[in-house]
Amino acid sequence: MTAHTLRIALVSETFPPEINGVANTLGRLSEGLRSRGHQVELVRPRQAGDSSGTGDEQALLCRGWPLPGYPGLQWGQVSMHKLLRHWRRQRPDVLYIATEGPLGLSALRAARRLGIAVVSGFHTNFQLYTNPYGLGLLTRALTQYLRWFHNRTHTTLVPSISQRQTLQRRGFERLGLLARGVDSNLFNPVRRSQALREHWGLGNEDIALMYVGRLAAEKNLGLLRRSVDALCQAYPQRRIRLIVVGDGPQRTTLEQQLPQAVFCGAQRGTALAEHYASGDIFLFPSLTETFGNVVLEALASGLGVVAYDEAAAAQHIRHGHNGALAMPGDENAFIDAASWLLEDCETLRRVRLNARQHASRQGWPAIVEQFETYLRTACEQAASVRQPPMPLTIKPGSSAPHG
Repeated sequence: MTAHTLRIALVSETFPPEINGVANTLGRLSEGLRSRGHQVELVRPRQAGDSSGTGDEQALLCRGWPLPGYPGLQWGQVSMHKLLRHWRRQRPDVLYIATEGPLGLSALRAARRLGIAVVSGFHTNFQLYTNPYGLGLLTRALTQYLRWFHNRTHTTLVPSISQRQTLQRRGFERLGLLARGVDSNLFNPVRRSQALREHWGLGNEDIALMYVGRLAAEKNLGLLRRSVDALCQAYPQRRIRLIVVGDGPQRTTLEQQLPQAVFCGAQRGTALAEHYASGDIFLFPSLTETFGNVVLEALASGLGVVAYDEAAAAQHIRHGHNGALAMPGDENAFIDAASWLLEDCETLRRVRLNARQHASRQGWPAIVEQFETYLRTACEQAASVRQPPMPLTIKPGSSAPHG
């Protein structure tokens, strides 16, 4: 291993090919680190596709059990002693812990025992999920645990300025900003498919309202129905259809509530990019995002994005220029923002062009480089703690230095 190469252990309870924002981000970061010559070991639960091998990547696999209400996602379980044995044999220079569940907690404890540098990522606002699931009494306890967890790492990386401000107010320390990128070659307006639009029952002049993401309570999806109803009422002369891409525990309920919508299920890769590009307006009603990778993907695909003014939308959308924003929680303003995009074709065309131009400049390479810098800094800080400066010694008969 050269002096410039890092040995990195990436700890997460989710990773590709699982479909969610955390897995997507970690896949990009680990791929980018490897392309820069670093050794990356994954510590994660076993997935359905795992057999005798895991490809050419290094991986330490552990037991996992399903996350209630989230088919396909799981908690990881591994003993701290197993990690201690493993990392004593193959000591990493630095850990990146992306999830705060049992696996992340075991990794944090083992790393602290061994004096290994730890950087953590605040990828998911779990403390905000409690109310949609009727567990509001747990909000304070969960916030306290997350603060305790992250304040025991060298740095906690957050994806947006608004997220950093929120966590600072709640007593989180040593917060670093690491934004997200988008593959603008994959997510590209050139992938627009007339055949796919015809399959949705739409012609060239019709409007496809897109939603891409998990179909779950914390995504505030009730606003989709209210938005579609309001837009259809305001523009009765236009054919408007909601296209829903994704899966999750609320899919059956949403299909009953939105009988005119087209549900496409989970998509990935080129098929996902084709679905994005074949839409016109992207509705993103979520209020619980730390970032929201789908916002950048929609912008790169040339869609008119409507979202609340926070997280990725606050960072990347200039209202009226490359999208439309509403004050967080103001549902009427959200619907008005969507309606504004439909007022005339020229407005929507201009916003979509500006969206594509902005997103095409948000690539992953610069973000991976910044991530590497955070990891190196944590290594240097940990090394300075492990190896304090040698005390000044004075030889017998010599005089003390004068200051």
